Amino acid sequence: MASVSHAARLDQVSGADSRELDQVCEEVAAALYAEGTEPPFRVGSADFAADPQLICADRYWRLRFLDRPSVRTAAACSTWLVGHVARDHRTEVLEKWSLGYAFITKDSVESGQELSQALEAIVGQDTPGADTAYFTTLYQAGKHRANFWFDELHQFLDSSPLALAAGSHRRSPLFTALRSFAAFGSRVVTADHAISLLDEAWHSPDRTRHVVDICLNGIQAATPFDGAAALLRDRAAEAVRDHPRDHIFHFRLASGQHLAGQLDDALASIDAALRHLPAQGSRGSHKLLQEQYLARRDAILHSRQRARLDVEHEERLRAQDERHRIHWEQLQTELRGRADAQERAHRESQEQARANHVRSVELVAVFTSAIAFAVGSLQVSLSGDFSLRDRLLLIGVWGVAHVVFALLIVGGTWLITRPRDRS
Repeated sequence: MASVSHAARLDQVSGADSRELDQVCEEVAAALYAEGTEPPFRVGSADFAADPQLICADRYWRLRFLDRPSVRTAAACSTWLVGHVARDHRTEVLEKWSLGYAFITKDSVESGQELSQALEAIVGQDTPGADTAYFTTLYQAGKHRANFWFDELHQFLDSSPLALAAGSHRRSPLFTALRSFAAFGSRVVTADHAISLLDEAWHSPDRTRHVVDICLNGIQAATPFDGAAALLRDRAAEAVRDHPRDHIFHFRLASGQHLAGQLDDALASIDAALRHLPAQGSRGSHKLLQEQYLARRDAILHSRQRARLDVEHEERLRAQDERHRIHWEQLQTELRGRADAQERAHRESQEQARANHVRSVELVAVFTSAIAFAVGSLQVSLSGDFSLRDRLLLIGVWGVAHVVFALLIVGGTWLITRPRDRS
């Protein structure tokens, strides 16, 4: 009768507002957990926002995992899921529950010995056993992923008996995406191998939203490699096109754009992530995500401010270089002008000195001729028996000879020292 009343309450609240829906689902889940009764109703959708049966079952199993965060609880959850969730929506619920419950219980990772002890009870020989092994493998792997234990995740997926028991599920795109996540973070696995696993999961026709999320998470958390920023940006942009209201994908896109230096686009993307972030959630902490997004936004704003300052600094350096270039050219011109002026002054000084020297030579020549003329004239006048007429004629000839001599000296000096065209 209690089960009937619980189901009736959920049926009655299906059209109510979100707060009443949340309260009723929480109360029914708590009552079922207190009674030790698994949800008796079937789930016909994967709508975690409006389907009361799914929301209630989700809250119930959340309580179970928080109480006993083990692969045994995961096995029980998987068995219930196979028996109560419609096949068309089973994959979505399975991926969301296994990874989501792993996140909220990431502080309780079971050892290999504990897994081995639980394995016999979990895995059978029929198909449901492989399905259960797959769910529990995702749950255990999700804890490694949430803790960023890349090498442990790689080892668990490759060699754990529990992971090997998942059988054909090991070829699922989600399993491959987890292997890609482990490879991206490992320092012993090459980035090329990680990218090949990423591409295999990404291009699978069975790719789901959770596959995309793990792939992007792996790129963002990867050990740095060439092209990581562009790869994250491009794949996240594709994810946003497919899921335009998914806040996680907007956040991944903002991270890729930030790393690629597209700061304005990154700011728009992180604002979109904050806008689409729901007010609350049963698995993830709204406050934790909001703080993470705001921290990224602050980092983007800081990068924008730093880039702006860098541009201003570069502009100041270019302006300073230009001023130095102009000043240097002016200085060179001034120095060349000074050198030309000094050369002209030196040349003029040399020409003036040469002219002075010529004048001196000419003056000496004229003075010498005058003295010689005077001496010669005196001798002619005071000696010999020449008549006055002969004496005057002789003095005239003597004077003409000395004038010619002086003219020859002056003319020769001018001819030798005259300015010449240097061209």
